[in-house]
Amino acid sequence: MASDISNIIKDELSNTLEQLLSQSTKCESVEKADFSKVDSSQCVQIDVKFEFKDMASNFNFFIPTSSAARFEYLMLGGTGDLKEHIDDEITDAVNEIVSNICGSISTSVNAQGFPDISGLKHQVLGSKIVECSEKENSDNIYSFKLSLDNKISEVIIGFDDIILPFLSGITGNEVIESITSNNTNDTQNAGANMSSLPSVSGIDSLLSEESSKNLKLLFDIKLKLSVRLGTKLFLLKDILKWDIGEIIELEQMVNEPLDILVNGIKIGEGEAVIVEGKFGLKIKNIGNDSSRLSQIGLG
Repeated sequence: MASDISNIIKDELSNTLEQLLSQSTKCESVEKADFSKVDSSQCVQIDVKFEFKDMASNFNFFIPTSSAARFEYLMLGGTGDLKEHIDDEITDAVNEIVSNICGSISTSVNAQGFPDISGLKHQVLGSKIVECSEKENSDNIYSFKLSLDNKISEVIIGFDDIILPFLSGITGNEVIESITSNNTNDTQNAGANMSSLPSVSGIDSLLSEESSKNLKLLFDIKLKLSVRLGTKLFLLKDILKWDIGEIIELEQMVNEPLDILVNGIKIGEGEAVIVEGKFGLKIKNIGNDSSRLSQIGLG
């Protein structure tokens, strides 16, 4: 079965928007897109090519006017009036946002070390303004409903057939792919030593017997833990002015929890502590086993 990057796409879509727009963001749902029900007459279409191994896949992002105008408004700090129509400034802002989202997706996918979708990189091919009424619905086009500061914004993404085997969590279809003899032998050898692997509390009850055994094959894989102190959007000209001794003010308040990231994906929140002269982290909020596995793409 092909590796599933569905959760990475959903998480990086919301995480990147949250970082760029400084607003709490969460992907509430994903469903088949219906352009006739979009609350805007126009969309900004951004075409992106993803390459991995010897394959190339095209993603088509459609950002309706209502979402695009709100994105640009928040990127500017929420100053001025919310625009009613797409202009060059909105298109440029959406271009930058989509490019950052795709970069985050590539980084997170590559950090997972998937054998069948490694070395992922992207290229933004171009953008244009399209009429929603002229777009045809397709089984491969999905609407991502995002709660952005308690208001719903819609991002529509069209996928081609090449990437579909890696999106079973979005499409609901599992595609079985052939694997190389080396991968088959590695799996068989690891399975022969299954009895020596430790049991993890809660895992067996969360998964089927077969899924639990497959997951235990991954127990010794190292994952990168990091803590996000805070973020802030800066102009390039300001960054070029920085020098030694410069103090950079972040958006994060001192009494707010810190984000706990595993391979770049947020799984919980905590607070900084000192442990024997070293920085440590006290977990304040974290999901159960099932939600954590889902967040890092193993559930």
